[in-house]
Amino acid sequence: MTTAYLYSPLFLEHQEYGHPESPERLNAILRALDETGVRARLVPIEPTPATEAHIESVHTREHLARVKQLVARGGGHFDPDTYTNESTLDAALLAAGALVRAVDAVMIGEVDNAFALVRPPGHHATRTRAMGFCIFNNVAIAAQHALDAHRLERVLIVDYDVHHGNGTQDIFYDSARVLYFSTHQYPHYPGTGDWREIGKGEGSGYTVNVPLPTGVGDRGFQYIFDELLTPIAERYCPQLILVSAGYDAHWSDPLAMENLTVAGYGALARTLVALARDVCAGRIVFTLEGGYHLPALAHSVVATFHALLGDDDIPDPLGASPHQEYALEAVRRYVEHLKGVHNLV
Repeated sequence: MTTAYLYSPLFLEHQEYGHPESPERLNAILRALDETGVRARLVPIEPTPATEAHIESVHTREHLARVKQLVARGGGHFDPDTYTNESTLDAALLAAGALVRAVDAVMIGEVDNAFALVRPPGHHATRTRAMGFCIFNNVAIAAQHALDAHRLERVLIVDYDVHHGNGTQDIFYDSARVLYFSTHQYPHYPGTGDWREIGKGEGSGYTVNVPLPTGVGDRGFQYIFDELLTPIAERYCPQLILVSAGYDAHWSDPLAMENLTVAGYGALARTLVALARDVCAGRIVFTLEGGYHLPALAHSVVATFHALLGDDDIPDPLGASPHQEYALEAVRRYVEHLKGVHNLV
């Protein structure tokens, strides 16, 4: 398989001293890709900036104007977590544009699949607000572009960041053209993502939230993907899968308390690649969201690339979690409950 990666040094220019969402995240990933020889096997694609029309396809004009105004003053904060500097607008437009370019490359068969290594991340940005380290909602912009430019009718977004993608949910909550599926630690920032949040109007049933207790681990996540996500996706039959890939559910991450391993992330990615092959001719695009323990982030991204490339062997240099894993039987009972909610029983 041919796998693309999209990256630009401009993504490193968005920064604030001491903030966990730092340029070093991408530097660590690129080092790991080079040290393992994986980057040499990838197809580099140069990202291009999103247009204002791309941004306004999912965000209000007022939101874009507020970003421009804050950056024009040299930067500042939308909230205590979400900063800008003089380079933020350019970096954020390029991050969103990288996803648009990745979707185009996969849809026209330029490559089989792709991973956009971008920052700032995007899944917390709502139609009207930057928040949670996110300026524009990159994955939502990509999904809307797929619907508009490629005339798709069904796009699946899978979000396995440890924090709920409230912005992505907000943008597509009343749409049946995008099915949003999220696993996330709960209750945790931003406090949304209850299992009862299933969409509204035409979108009722097209939001699937799997709020999780701490410590679920590899077996629990894999069970959820196999027994809940897979049948939902097979029933929905998406024409493209987009993945908000957050790596902050790793057992070593400082911002959460889940138990995934590098090998676990590789297995989830492999499941998604196989699912894409089964339902949408392999068309799948990953985008980077969270992940703040640098070795765990870097090696988990490498594991994801191994899955995208179709490799059988996915190494895990960090090993198993030292923490107790949540009982698999409890996960099974919970999944059965959610199957009832979503008419899978």
